[in-house]
Amino acid sequence: MAELLTIENLGNLLMLCFLQAVLGFDNLLYISIESQRAPLAQQKAVRFWGILIAVALRVILLFVMIRLIASLSEPFFVMNWTGVLEGGVNFSTLVFLLGGAFIIYTAVKEISHMLSVQHLDHDVEGKAGKSGLRVVALIVVMNMIFSFDSILSALAITDVFPVLATAIVISGLAMVLLADGVTAFIQKNRMYEVLGLFILLIVGVVLLGEAGPAAAHAMHNDALQLQFFGHPLIPMSKTTFYFAVLVLFAVEFLQTGYGRKLEAERRSGQTQR
Repeated sequence: MAELLTIENLGNLLMLCFLQAVLGFDNLLYISIESQRAPLAQQKAVRFWGILIAVALRVILLFVMIRLIASLSEPFFVMNWTGVLEGGVNFSTLVFLLGGAFIIYTAVKEISHMLSVQHLDHDVEGKAGKSGLRVVALIVVMNMIFSFDSILSALAITDVFPVLATAIVISGLAMVLLADGVTAFIQKNRMYEVLGLFILLIVGVVLLGEAGPAAAHAMHNDALQLQFFGHPLIPMSKTTFYFAVLVLFAVEFLQTGYGRKLEAERRSGQTQR
């Protein structure tokens, strides 16, 4: 135990906690939105157990990946459809492709549901559209997909399992503490739910982009990067992603303030008449 309490490991732990916090934002957003699909009385328990089970599975996934990272990195299929579809496919590629596609599908489905007449007329019933167990399962599955990128990034910092596991547990506890507050904020400010869904849509696109160089980075072979019609699939940088998120928040904030100003002017005009 004493050999773990080194300045290097403590520094890596702080860096990992920061990394988990940054990369966990979209995960927390998904949990807050998805938990509202469960019956109202079960929503808090759904968030708690969903995060708890997901954190436990994330630690297990970390343990497995440390020991099987070489075999997971090896491409099991290489596409050679010259000029149309080229590149290697490994486990990481599949996770990013399937996870990104599922997140995009979820975001588009929920946005279309919010725009439907039925949703406007039956808003309360719509919140209980899924069983608590189903929502917990979705949260756990999506947490695993979100965590894959963060685990790969964490392994680039250190491969000391106790340090990595501690950072994951701390981030899980932070999500448990913040999930109720984020959900309550979204429920009181429903317009931000639409904003959250569009952010999830961007997250899905980011994950699809991460699939491009997954096999190439793992094998240090640029020829394995996914290419469509001769163009490589390049991931969006985290800086670009968070800039886009900040722009979305700024637009929503300004639009909300402008809408309130117009409403106040309209009411003032009616009072003068």
